[in-house]
Amino acid sequence: MFAVLFIKSKRMKKIVVSLVAGCLFTASTQAQAPKVKFEKYTLANGLKVILHQDKSAPVVAVTVLYHVGSKNEDTGRTGFAHFFEHLLFEGSENVKRGEFDKYIKTAGGMSNANTSQDRTFYYEVLPSNQFKLGLWLESERMLHAKIEDIGVNTQREVVKEEKRQRIDNQPYASFMGETFKRAFKEHPYKWQPIGSMDHLNQAQLSEFIAFYKKFYVPNNCVLSIAGDIDIAETKKQIDNYFSAIPAGKSSIPRPNIVEPALGGEVRDVIEDNIQLPLLVHAYRTPKQGTEEYYAFNVLSTLLSGGQSARMQKILVNQKQVAVQAFAFPLALEDAGLFINLALPNMGTTVDDLEKSMDSIVNDLKENLVSDREFQKVKNQIESEFVQKNSSVAGIAESLADYETYFGDANLINTEIEKFRKVTKEDIRNLAKKYFTKDNRVVLTYVPKKK
Repeated sequence: MFAVLFIKSKRMKKIVVSLVAGCLFTASTQAQAPKVKFEKYTLANGLKVILHQDKSAPVVAVTVLYHVGSKNEDTGRTGFAHFFEHLLFEGSENVKRGEFDKYIKTAGGMSNANTSQDRTFYYEVLPSNQFKLGLWLESERMLHAKIEDIGVNTQREVVKEEKRQRIDNQPYASFMGETFKRAFKEHPYKWQPIGSMDHLNQAQLSEFIAFYKKFYVPNNCVLSIAGDIDIAETKKQIDNYFSAIPAGKSSIPRPNIVEPALGGEVRDVIEDNIQLPLLVHAYRTPKQGTEEYYAFNVLSTLLSGGQSARMQKILVNQKQVAVQAFAFPLALEDAGLFINLALPNMGTTVDDLEKSMDSIVNDLKENLVSDREFQKVKNQIESEFVQKNSSVAGIAESLADYETYFGDANLINTEIEKFRKVTKEDIRNLAKKYFTKDNRVVLTYVPKKK
């Protein structure tokens, strides 16, 4: 049921899909991931480059991460970053409209892109003898994409249709936007990447051109390549395609807003075209990369890491007050949320379901997790970490993420130690500190009145 939720961030989408499928990986012993070797350097124009060689298969992932998301938008022009995800497939001075995908498919590859609150990410996976095609297309996108009326008008309609299909006409699909706009009052996280259709309609062509020139520049980008490459030859080709692209002329604006405390529980009722109610508890949490961030990831696996996790076991199997129940963290660059949500079973009121959800949270505050349960969760975390970096595309994305957000691409090799350091006491302290009523948004989705 929740597979239909519109979550543009790839990272968030992976989390929710994993929860829905119950497919967080298990293992009986610590997973040992091979060390990822890479080379990192920066061009004179500010473009950061990361290269990882993997000769195990004749494929290459060419990825480009621009450090721009919906949080970089103006309050009166939301949706620009997501809009540009689409617009930059329109073409360039040397790529005709609609031919980006044609080039990739003809070469036997695939490509896609995604946008979050914090970044925009493009990638191609190609046969290794075609990797220069990916470099050429991305350099075209960065150097002289065509920002013109025909493309803007076309993509306006594409985005509108996407919003209609993925949010407006899907049950429960607005819950993320409804939650964030109540959890954040000052920070740009209060709007979602899909943004406002009115803002996109009102924007002039000059505004789109200015946004492109400000953010889609080499000094706001990480080019991460992984796969069957020759390092020396790849460096040569990167220099050919990217070194002449000029750096952006203006500084990259970063929001420095510190969101004040929520200041009390926020409750609301949302009418939707649904049959079953939905109960959402969203707790404000710290940004990604903190020690508490890693503890929250462990906690989410404890609550929702498969059929034997607490939400499923207690709410669905034992008490039978819910037909589905999930928990997941959404940690972003500046702040985050931890979300518990459940669909009540037939004959169960939302009030009764909420009491059962609160009882799980209260138990975490009062009691330590058992050794056996905690070790199982740690094993799941480690197995998922290994799986995330089991493909060249996954490795390239992870390297780009770590470099962009933390300035440390080597976290791909060391971050697992941060998960291993989380203790049972950390989980209890976390629950006591953050799982309080004055730090949460509660939404109840109910069927529309006929």
